[in-house]
Amino acid sequence: MMNFRPRFLIWISATLAFLSAVPGTFAKPPNIVLIFADDLGWKDVGYQGAVMAETPHLDRLAAEGMVFSSGYAAAGNCAPSRACLLSGHYTPRHEVYAVGSTDRGPRGKMRVQPVPNRTGLAPAVTTVAEALRAAGYATGHFGKWHLAGKQGALPTEQGFDVSFDSFGEGPVPEGTEGNRAGPPQDPKGVYTLTDRACAFMAERREGPFFVYLAHHAIHSPLQGRPESIARFLAKGASERDAKYAACTHDLDDSVGRLLAKLKELRLDEETLVVFTSDNGAVQASSQEPLRGSKGGYYEGGIRVPFLVRWPTVVKAGSRSEVPVINVDLFPTFLAAAGAALPGGTPLDGESLLPLLRGEGSLNRQAIFWHFPGYLDNPVNRGRTIDVRDGFRSRPVSVIRKGNWKLHLYHEEWALDGGRDGLPASGAVELYDLASDIGEHSDLSAERADKRDELLADLLSWQQQVSAKSAHQPNPGSGEKGKKGRKK
Repeated sequence: MMNFRPRFLIWISATLAFLSAVPGTFAKPPNIVLIFADDLGWKDVGYQGAVMAETPHLDRLAAEGMVFSSGYAAAGNCAPSRACLLSGHYTPRHEVYAVGSTDRGPRGKMRVQPVPNRTGLAPAVTTVAEALRAAGYATGHFGKWHLAGKQGALPTEQGFDVSFDSFGEGPVPEGTEGNRAGPPQDPKGVYTLTDRACAFMAERREGPFFVYLAHHAIHSPLQGRPESIARFLAKGASERDAKYAACTHDLDDSVGRLLAKLKELRLDEETLVVFTSDNGAVQASSQEPLRGSKGGYYEGGIRVPFLVRWPTVVKAGSRSEVPVINVDLFPTFLAAAGAALPGGTPLDGESLLPLLRGEGSLNRQAIFWHFPGYLDNPVNRGRTIDVRDGFRSRPVSVIRKGNWKLHLYHEEWALDGGRDGLPASGAVELYDLASDIGEHSDLSAERADKRDELLADLLSWQQQVSAKSAHQPNPGSGEKGKKGRKK
């Protein structure tokens, strides 16, 4: 469902007219800073027990705010996660499912035809930047965009007053995201981007402002300052691990620079700061006990660092076990700003203000993921050997409800007939994250009650959001004679 510009213009006036009447409006709308890392895994920060990485500034941010231990990206890789974040929509609504294409991998082993992918966020979609700008915020984007493509638009066409990437104005060309090397003292551009964001905050210090600081770090190629790499080589790290740790260290150092600037400007008390990552870690970093990595929908691919600091609202050192996901940030920011929801825009997330205030819980029962395509380069590391037939991810939909998590694989669900009311073998996997955070013990047979409950909820959600599933047999995959599921 798309939200077209004429409708957007209608609710701008309504937003401005009713700001003071919106429940939860604060005396003064906070500045909002969203720091978005690229490929930073759940275990790759100090407060989560990182072995090699050093992240003192993120650890301090965690100590001064709230840690969401079950914080999630809404997709397993870059572009769709960013589309979810900025639109407030799950993937079936904006149809950005992957980077470039959904048919990545050995095509002869793709049993179903993948659902086509949008290569950019549709210009008609209302972004969080547009909504905040309508509420009087100055908006700045600094860093990775990855949503233009042939079907999207530039940041300045989707709500941002200012847009700057690491070493030049505007987003880097599609296909070169994260691969432009900077000078030795800032090879990933973390300091350049942070300094631009700091200058923007200083210029708009009277506020309110929204800063979207979307780093290229730690996306490959791994790059760090020479002294940072030397630091970890001296600790006995391999060359690859030293580069990984150095890149993370420099990213953390840049976060410290931004936090220091907020304090210098005397804005730290009235600024809502969020730090999270677009997806799980790359294969270079083990996320044990989590299974999997970037691109997949086991925990290692979607569970990410998720921190919120807001001194006047959030209790320092607090922690929440409630599952949250990056589509929640759009309604959270609007609630904090006292802005009305866009008319006709079905936001899929829920405001986190009750959790941040420590005064309540969320209304929803579950969160969801939907990936109707294929990704190549499977993980093959220790216990985290993942997906069959040379794929990192096959078409799959996922639900987490409480501590239970269910994966529904489209191939087996569509093509392999079940029996006696049971799903076909391999169509469903069920895990109890409370006792098996690594998703190694499939309980779909033992706990049929939970399997059927979550499966029904997932199928109902798919219908609600008009999710397109990969169910058509692929003629080139050797699926001749396979019996399809009865409709």
